[in-house]
Amino acid sequence: MNFELGPLKPDPGMLLLGLAQLFLLMFTLGVLLLPRIERVRAQRWDATEGRTERAEAVRAEAEAVRDAALYEIIEARHEAARIRQEYTERGSAAIAAARAEGVRDRELLLTGSRARITADRTAAAGLLRQDVGDLAVLLAGRVVGEPVHAVAAERRTVERFFAAPLD
Repeated sequence: MNFELGPLKPDPGMLLLGLAQLFLLMFTLGVLLLPRIERVRAQRWDATEGRTERAEAVRAEAEAVRDAALYEIIEARHEAARIRQEYTERGSAAIAAARAEGVRDRELLLTGSRARITADRTAAAGLLRQDVGDLAVLLAGRVVGEPVHAVAAERRTVERFFAAPLD
């Protein structure tokens, strides 16, 4: 093997030895040293950039959970407002129904009371007329000095008096 390399003219044995050492060094670097370097570089990236990315992911997840909770709170408030409105309407309807029933009961009581008062007034007027007539006949008997019951009953004086219009 005769290589023409110009003025250097290396020894072929030394050239092969140098190449073998070069390949051995490259193999050692590739198998042992470069994986370690890559592992250390990955750990450093994870310690710096990876934490930032994980923190961003956790923050985004927390914001999503917060937004979901806020949405649920808003929905619960809307539901509570709807329920309050519904029960306000029910309460108003119950109050209106109770008021209408109260007005009906009041009207029934007033009608019944007016009829009772009218009947009591008529009965009281009748009793009062009878008592006034009896007292008038008794007083007339005292004024005259003798009983006038028979004459008043025969002539119906008291009934005529009450039947006559007041002028």
